[in-house]
Amino acid sequence: MIRSLLGLAFTLLLMGAALFVPAGTVGWVRAWIFCLAFIAAMLIAMAVLWRVNPEIFSARSRVQPGTMKLDYVFIAMAFAGFLAIFPVSSLDYRYQLAQTPGWVSWLSYLPFFLGFGGATWAQAVNRYFEPGIRLQDDRGQTVVDTGPYAIVRHPGYISGSVLALSIPLCLGSWWGLLPATIFVVALIPRTLYEEHVLTHGLPGYDPYKGRVRYRWIPGIW
Repeated sequence: MIRSLLGLAFTLLLMGAALFVPAGTVGWVRAWIFCLAFIAAMLIAMAVLWRVNPEIFSARSRVQPGTMKLDYVFIAMAFAGFLAIFPVSSLDYRYQLAQTPGWVSWLSYLPFFLGFGGATWAQAVNRYFEPGIRLQDDRGQTVVDTGPYAIVRHPGYISGSVLALSIPLCLGSWWGLLPATIFVVALIPRTLYEEHVLTHGLPGYDPYKGRVRYRWIPGIW
């Protein structure tokens, strides 16, 4: 937990630099509101996970040994897209390129918290929720089909996508949707690759695909 709190502090420093340095000011009100919402969501998620699945903190502390080499490409693409949301949105604010109306920013906190909640729910029920794709034989990996995994096969990906797309809108930037879209697009082939790995390496995953038909969105994909 201490390491996780330190990690949160480092994340906030990095996010603050990515927001306020390109913006050229610390007087950006929407950014401060977003930071407060982000801190609140993170602390609630950490408290829930510490109670129901504390080993997730260790599992997600780093990309674990045995992660598939191809997955590093997807991780790099997704990380770059997500991180770029903040400076791009900041530059949009600084130069007033394509700012959203205030009501769009406020409404965007609904998908922001839904995305956070969905990701937390997925981590709460899945002890194998690691940052990299690998067969976790060392942890006795089995198929998880409870909670959101009874609805779609990759709830973490759809929740993360909703979260990423909501962030630039919370910050008031239309241009910020561009790197957010890159993040989402990177997760699509990663989903297919993860399914290939699990189908051929995790007993019970193929029958699970028959029971839960959709990857991200019920009735669509």
